[in-house]
Amino acid sequence: MKAVPRTRSLPALLVAALTLALTMLFAPGAGADTSVSTIAQALRKSPVYVDPAARDQLSAADADTLADRIKDANKPLFIAVLPAGYPTAHLFSDLRSATGVTGLYGIRLGDRFDARADSSVLPATARQNLVRSVQGEDAKAQLADFTDRALANMGGHAPRSWGGAAGGGASTTAVITTAAVLVAAGAGAYALVRRNRRRREEEQRAALDRLRVVVDEDITAFGEELDRLDFHPSEAGADDAMRADYERALDAYETAKQRMAAARRPEDVRSVTEALEDGRFSLAQLAARREGRPLPERRPPCFFDPRHGPSVTDATWTPPGGAPRQVPVCAADATRLADGRDPVIREVDTDYGRRPYWDAGPAYGPWAGGYFGGGLLPGLLVGTLLGSVMATPTYAADYGTGYGDFGGGGYEGGDVSGTDFDPGDFSGGFGDGGGFDGGGGGGDFGGDF
Repeated sequence: MKAVPRTRSLPALLVAALTLALTMLFAPGAGADTSVSTIAQALRKSPVYVDPAARDQLSAADADTLADRIKDANKPLFIAVLPAGYPTAHLFSDLRSATGVTGLYGIRLGDRFDARADSSVLPATARQNLVRSVQGEDAKAQLADFTDRALANMGGHAPRSWGGAAGGGASTTAVITTAAVLVAAGAGAYALVRRNRRRREEEQRAALDRLRVVVDEDITAFGEELDRLDFHPSEAGADDAMRADYERALDAYETAKQRMAAARRPEDVRSVTEALEDGRFSLAQLAARREGRPLPERRPPCFFDPRHGPSVTDATWTPPGGAPRQVPVCAADATRLADGRDPVIREVDTDYGRRPYWDAGPAYGPWAGGYFGGGLLPGLLVGTLLGSVMATPTYAADYGTGYGDFGGGGYEGGDVSGTDFDPGDFSGGFGDGGGFDGGGGGGDFGGDF
């Protein structure tokens, strides 16, 4: 008689199920970290990704709020929140390659934070200063502060895969409401516009008058440098390169005077200081040729006072009440800082007495922008009065400089493209901006990422 197979008992089934679950849990590769490709896919859909193992760092509601803020700004900012033990080797470069999107990438890893960016979106110095400015904060505050400051200073535009900015309906409603109010106001609104225009013109004239004093000092100082130069194009040893440097310096001096005489608005001053910066670099080249030294690298002027001439290095400086940041400095100020002394800072007149130019108000933005263009200025001024003012739309509207003039909206980027991605922007160890190693140095997680 054939034996009938016995049906498994309930305890046996439970044991088998438990054994299978344990086998899957501890199988090779189970419980591994979320792959970079998975993170990249998530970031292609939304600017903020929170790893399941790091949900205690940032709640879903806070992540959604952060994502909406980034989408509304239409900027290619990517935030990833990962667990403390996530592997860091080549993390940023792998993530950038996996997304294929030009942008700024910030990663919160446990209680540490760092960021990398394509140079067309945010220059390295600005990125490092932004990272330093948010160190030591809890996850929610840190990511919110970093996002706000980054959006105010970075360039590029959001990838189309995000589906456009969040909150579009509200913006449309606001536009319709505003239009209705303007129509209803009629002649009264027109009078208000005229009055505001006159007030703005008066404010611009006052700002230009204040700027004129500072710019005239700069032009005079450059003219005195030319007088002290003691160079004659026909002197023994002078060659065509020297004469060309000298001619460019003279042209820059005349150009600066003409542009200042023609200036009608504060933003016109930027072209004046651009000419002076170019002229001082020409003098630095001429001096090197006459002395037989290697030609100097094209660097921005000394941050503390552009009249000091082109900078020779970057040095760490901490403004009162602010975070440390790297600023370009001349040789004399570099020595002062190294000796623990204060640098020689350019001060200007304000309603409250003499103040450093970065604490003197928005009118000095165009003046400084001519010296420190190309996206460098916002990173240098993070945490200062001028930096805060420049980060607002009001500043852009009032003084016409906008984000693009300082390396913001004029940049390309944000589309799915690697055309302006320089691997060097993402190289180096964790924490070179004051992040993952906690000390602002190189990486301590096993090499470059």
